[in-house]
Amino acid sequence: MSPVAAQYQRAVVLHGPKDLRLEERAFWPPAHNHAQVAVQSTGLCGSDLHYYLDGRNGDFALQAPFVLGHEAAGVVTAVGPGVKHLVPGQRVAIEAGIMCKACNYCKAGRYNLCKDMRFASSAKTFPHLDGTLQDRMNHPAHVIHPLPDHCSFEQAALAEPLSVLIHAARRANLASGQRVLVFGVGAIGILACALANAYGASQVVAVDINKARLDFAESYGFASQTHCLPVADKAKTADEQLRRAKDNASATLSKFNEPEGFDLVFECTGAEPCIQMSIHTAVAGGKVMLIGMGSRNVMLPLSAAALREVDIQGSFRYANTYPEALKLLGSGKLRNIEKLITHRVPLEDTARAFELLARGKDEDGNMVIKVVIGPSSS
Repeated sequence: MSPVAAQYQRAVVLHGPKDLRLEERAFWPPAHNHAQVAVQSTGLCGSDLHYYLDGRNGDFALQAPFVLGHEAAGVVTAVGPGVKHLVPGQRVAIEAGIMCKACNYCKAGRYNLCKDMRFASSAKTFPHLDGTLQDRMNHPAHVIHPLPDHCSFEQAALAEPLSVLIHAARRANLASGQRVLVFGVGAIGILACALANAYGASQVVAVDINKARLDFAESYGFASQTHCLPVADKAKTADEQLRRAKDNASATLSKFNEPEGFDLVFECTGAEPCIQMSIHTAVAGGKVMLIGMGSRNVMLPLSAAALREVDIQGSFRYANTYPEALKLLGSGKLRNIEKLITHRVPLEDTARAFELLARGKDEDGNMVIKVVIGPSSS
């Protein structure tokens, strides 16, 4: 049998902090139960930005050069033996995590907790699994999902962060008629607002320290009301910080004319003061869903939660969410969701895209929320 000749493609490879290189790399036909996808859209995420700026994301440090990107969609260009549900030319979204399918978590449908999970563009495992900032990639077919007819590549790239919110909403039992408060209106917070509206929440409001982002959320109908928190010097003691959190929570509830609090609070900042506030802004018997990744160790007003039966829940990534995410994205129920994508950049300009995301504003002073990387321009 004659050997298969390697073909070459371009990939954006991270070698260290702020060291991105556009390289030519060989790519091969897909293996058994794998498919090859020509990537058309990749959304940049906060974890990608941490790797770009610091060469690490929390405890997970870069050990060898690898490719970032995990919010992606594209076109199937080839399928390996055993693949039945995909065909070349099909438009798809790429689910970045590859679970073991054998552990108790996987068997229970909670594969996001799989201890042997390999996640594209994460340095948690070694050898690292390359992400989607490349022309083409081979990936297991069972985590490649066909797109609905009315879902664009850019919208499909939002299926990954939207999946984070769908998973959180399922854990919190988000239901029609609930009043929802969202802390933080970055991309994840905006998606939390959009999802709550799509699920029929009776009220969706948002809190942040960034007035421009709050104006964006309100002007496009993601939130019916917003509140901009005052920026203050860091509290000198833990007791002072807890007192401030309670006072700011009271002011927030007063602004929204909801003195008893909200049924469900999505905490999307990861900032300790907001996590503390979230407990005070939940109604008695309500829920706080922790989504934002930030402070590793947080002091909480637990008595304020325990005595009012406020449930504090965590949420990590997602499981079995992509079909629902793609259906929602193609349905039109996530009104104005395309506005979340503020900037589009070709693959060869990925370094500029990361700098835009880091600054939060472009060269003309326009706000940056979600940057999508498209195919090479040549």
